[in-house]
Amino acid sequence: EVQLVESGGGLVQPGGSLRLSCAASGDTVNGYAIGWFRQAPGKERECVSCVASSQGTPYYSDSVRGRFTISRDIAENTVYLQMDSLKPEDTAVYYCAALRPPLCTANALMYDFWGQGTQVTVSS
Repeated sequence: EVQLVESGGGLVQPGGSLRLSCAASGDTVNGYAIGWFRQAPGKERECVSCVASSQGTPYYSDSVRGRFTISRDIAENTVYLQMDSLKPEDTAVYYCAALRPPLCTANALMYDFWGQGTQVTVSS
């Protein structure tokens, strides 16, 4: 089974950028849908993006479309989330998760494997 480790979180000013990494081991990301989720205190876990080899177009939530970009590096077995034009409301713990078969869904309950999360704080 796949193991996932997120990195790249931190403190950034509004309007800034961060790139999150989701490094996979134990299996290739190409066989999974990989989703990026976030959870702010007191809020439900939200899927912000997902990518799968069987689907041509990645999924983005309305709240991040046009600002976030998901990508995969098969050679590095890593999925990235480039986050630009960050807003204070993007502050949350960000998780990556894997699902088989590789079909994206925003439903967190469908994902079998999760990383430990990385904190993103957008504040001046």
